[in-house]
Amino acid sequence: MGKTRIEWIDLVRAIAILTVLYIHATDGIYIISSDAITNYTIYSRIFNFASLFIGRIGVPFFLMITGYLLLDRHYDDEKTQKFWSKNCKGLIIVTVLWAIIYVISLQFITIGSAQVNFAEAGNLFYSHMWYMPMIIGMYLSMPFVASALKHFDVRTIYQASIVFTLLAFLLPFVTLICDMHGISGVTIQYCLGFSGGIYGIYIILGYLVKKGNFKHISSYKLALLAIVSFLICVGFQYYAFVIGYDFFLWYEFPFILLGSFSLFELCSRKEKVRFYSCVKVLSKYSFAVFLIHNLFRLPLLPFIVQLPVTEPVKAIILWILLVILSFTAAAIIYRIPRFGKYILYMR
Repeated sequence: MGKTRIEWIDLVRAIAILTVLYIHATDGIYIISSDAITNYTIYSRIFNFASLFIGRIGVPFFLMITGYLLLDRHYDDEKTQKFWSKNCKGLIIVTVLWAIIYVISLQFITIGSAQVNFAEAGNLFYSHMWYMPMIIGMYLSMPFVASALKHFDVRTIYQASIVFTLLAFLLPFVTLICDMHGISGVTIQYCLGFSGGIYGIYIILGYLVKKGNFKHISSYKLALLAIVSFLICVGFQYYAFVIGYDFFLWYEFPFILLGSFSLFELCSRKEKVRFYSCVKVLSKYSFAVFLIHNLFRLPLLPFIVQLPVTEPVKAIILWILLVILSFTAAAIIYRIPRFGKYILYMR
């Protein structure tokens, strides 16, 4: 029998990969064009700031899905060994294989555009691979965390999660605010031990969503929280730009946490997903597309940045091309007998 699919999980996974491709398209255009265009219009900058929020919800979505699906399980010695063999070993092999693929591919990509500064090209090419060692580490710890969670009431886990979240997200935010206003050296020392840091908190949130800890929060409030988080992220980036502070929106920013969590909880309340057959395909190939898409991003960049359109339009064009080419390539490679599903880590 086939595995029972959860429609809203497929929806979240599809959204996650589309947003990852979106942020990589936007980052590619704005980073590579940075030397050619020194003064973006205000609308172009706001588009970039808004895109960063949209793109940053992808990884939290993937992590919360991991917590939702994998933490509420029973693991003994035998099941742990099977879990590691099935998941961690495969991920490690795939990571090494794709690192080699990218190293070889980069040698064959020729760059001939004077308008494009490719000092950042190598960084762009490997920019998504940081995720692999992180998720491998999380998978190695998953059986231990899941077993520990079963010994505690969900309210205790919820309370501990609040404390860990404050330590991992709020305290660095306070340090950031102080540094932005010239108060340097304000670093509050804390240690999260074996929690997995900010990425572990996203995973635990997925587990708590499955346990129904947030069902008492109305959908209206969650939607409002998502909108407010988006506006704060955009506004904060714009303020940092105005005062000349070098700020980079990343996953430890508290309003990325609040925004992505509220959207994830909202999606979990959907019983049926429209156009599910399409969503299911996007979800099925999501990880394969994650592995593949940078093979297309760098070769496309020198052509896209020279188009006679604004940077936001270039970013959207690149995103659409990445979606089409990456999913097409994943579908083709997957169909190669005894090869496709292993190189793409597809089940």
